[in-house]
Amino acid sequence: MKFAIYAGGVLGLTLLLVLLWRADWTAMLQLASRGGWSLLWLVPYRALYFLLYALGWRRLLEPYDRSARAGVAYVFWVTTVRDAVDRLLPVASIGGAFVGVRLLRWRGLAGVAVSATVIIEVLLTVVALYIFSALGVLLLLSVATPGQQYHRLLIGLVLALPVPALLALLLRYGSVFRRLASLLGPVLGISRVSEGAAALDQELRACLRRRAALLFAGALQLLAFVSAAFEVWLLLRLFGHPVGVVPALIMESLLQALRHAAFMVPAALGVQEAGLILLGHALGISLELALAVSLAKRMRELLCGLPALLSWQWLEGRRLHALSEKPS
Repeated sequence: MKFAIYAGGVLGLTLLLVLLWRADWTAMLQLASRGGWSLLWLVPYRALYFLLYALGWRRLLEPYDRSARAGVAYVFWVTTVRDAVDRLLPVASIGGAFVGVRLLRWRGLAGVAVSATVIIEVLLTVVALYIFSALGVLLLLSVATPGQQYHRLLIGLVLALPVPALLALLLRYGSVFRRLASLLGPVLGISRVSEGAAALDQELRACLRRRAALLFAGALQLLAFVSAAFEVWLLLRLFGHPVGVVPALIMESLLQALRHAAFMVPAALGVQEAGLILLGHALGISLELALAVSLAKRMRELLCGLPALLSWQWLEGRRLHALSEKPS
């Protein structure tokens, strides 16, 4: 896993440097400077994305936290930390899930129950992303000129259709973690791992039976993806190249599909930039403008992510200090 992450990081960084070398830096910086201080509006607007995810996750957590020890505000903060870990640290976009489980256990929630909600939330993200990507592909086909060929995207979309359904079926009926535990337990020398795995499978099945909660959380995740398209719309307007809602939806939806497909590349280095350039070319957006949009997105990720990471580490330090002062 570490080798794959490092390799992905090297390849992504190489791709990014090649793209930047080919770009007209003067034109790109001039475009970025047009946005000015207005670019900072991206930071508070991102709170809507986090809030929608937090409300959905909170709904999944309700049966395990009737007294709301982890309220919406706390889950919102944990959501920002999870996103920051996945986007800013070399953890293959899965480290945030482990951090989220840890932070909710601070509020006294059972680790198995929280882990089940995180896994279900990831499944819902796959489903919401598929729907969002399908919307982007269909919109792209609707605006494509006769000479442009994007039907391969449609074929890829159809071929990917079974993936979310298979994941749901495996979690619902496959006892995935018990089977993994039976395979890995003897190898790792862990005798009691199968008990925890069986409990996790049971909680997953319980979560998947709560259809109303799944629909609520999944709909909010899809709405969060759609809301992020406004970021592209606003950036292009600030950079002096206003577009309609449809091009913004196309760019954001297919960009998110690329980022999630390249989850082994830390921070999607190079992948985001290449994706925006390819999508921008199809929509009449120059290389420099696409890179300016990516630069602004990177800025927003840092401004949102660094405070979240720092707050998490500060609380970790306080907990360690409190434990060290306890009498032995």
